[in-house]
Amino acid sequence: MGMGMGMGMAGPAPGAGSRHDGKRQHRRRFRSRRATGLGPRHGMTMRASIVGGSGYAGGELLRLLLGHPEFELAGVTSRRLAGSFVHFTHPNLRGHTDLRYSTLDELERCDLLFLCVPHGSAAGDIDVYSGLAPRIVDLSADFRLRSSSAYEDWYGASHPAPEWLDRFVYGLPELDREAVAGASRVSGVGCNATATLLGLLPLLEPEPAERGLVDWRRGVVTELKVGSSEGGASSSDASHHPERSGVVRSFRPTGHRHTAEVEQALAVRGVEAAGRIHLSVTSVEMVRGVLATSHLFLADAANARAAERELFRACRSFCRQHPFVRLVKNRRGIHRYPEPKILAGSNHAEIGFELDPGTGRLVVLCAIDNLMKGAAGNAVQCANLMHGFSEVEGLSFPGLHPL
Repeated sequence: MGMGMGMGMAGPAPGAGSRHDGKRQHRRRFRSRRATGLGPRHGMTMRASIVGGSGYAGGELLRLLLGHPEFELAGVTSRRLAGSFVHFTHPNLRGHTDLRYSTLDELERCDLLFLCVPHGSAAGDIDVYSGLAPRIVDLSADFRLRSSSAYEDWYGASHPAPEWLDRFVYGLPELDREAVAGASRVSGVGCNATATLLGLLPLLEPEPAERGLVDWRRGVVTELKVGSSEGGASSSDASHHPERSGVVRSFRPTGHRHTAEVEQALAVRGVEAAGRIHLSVTSVEMVRGVLATSHLFLADAANARAAERELFRACRSFCRQHPFVRLVKNRRGIHRYPEPKILAGSNHAEIGFELDPGTGRLVVLCAIDNLMKGAAGNAVQCANLMHGFSEVEGLSFPGLHPL
């Protein structure tokens, strides 16, 4: 490898070749830094590894880390695919890396470890993982809830490592950026919880919160329309193409596990939400994306017009504080409301709202890419904060249109 790297870095002999040769040489230099997955070695570059990189979220993490200026990808594991090239399962990475999957035993100590393993696996082996890196970002559900009893209620089993629950910070920067920045261990956030919370949190900006603009006692009903990738990379009867294509299928009308995360996060902001958050999830015909539509009621429906202006100011204030959240409130055109499709591949969330002045019913909308802001992109955003990097580093991709 040393010889190959040396040959790739060498320039043409003086006087030999044209400016086109120089461009080709530059391309070879770029490939030599990334081809092995080791990245550049300069400055304060941090070595990051992924445990469980063969799934969809793992593939997005690979894509993001390969292009990140501050992290070098040190390794990625897969029990089933150890020894195979990562582009065998993530063909979009062909030509960008020749990294192969390894076993966990082969993984070397690094600066940051991302866990993309099935729910329950991270907690079961957390002592092993904590010995591999001083900082961990876990994308599973294992450390999202602070209470072991709440975990048992929602996941139907005792928590494998309850003593670790209070060592993890809930990883939604828009909820508590300072806590994430100061943490050494951060949990992931459920994609449906992310979309729901990013729609609701602007309502808890100081001005509307102090005025009691929303009657939280009447509860929140959120309908979430989700794409097929939310079910993961493993196939099933439900994901079989003749069964999945064209569906509008109720997946979890009541009792979705992400409800617990929303209740917990709102309680942090002073809202007594237990038993008042109601999520319903519907599978629809798209691969990526979540659209959360939340229904609430104003505390004072008689002053709906004034409330609408206040809500607009609160949403704009929230978006100014959080670089990945954008307000969509257009009067005309086909993109008047948040839409998951145009966010594919990006870490952005779009929020919007509509108010029925006759009834005081408030409809809050939030769209995200479930694999990005709902998983891998948010994980990198947290990693940036944990290491003191710019929050937006490596996450500037705006999405695709049309798609």
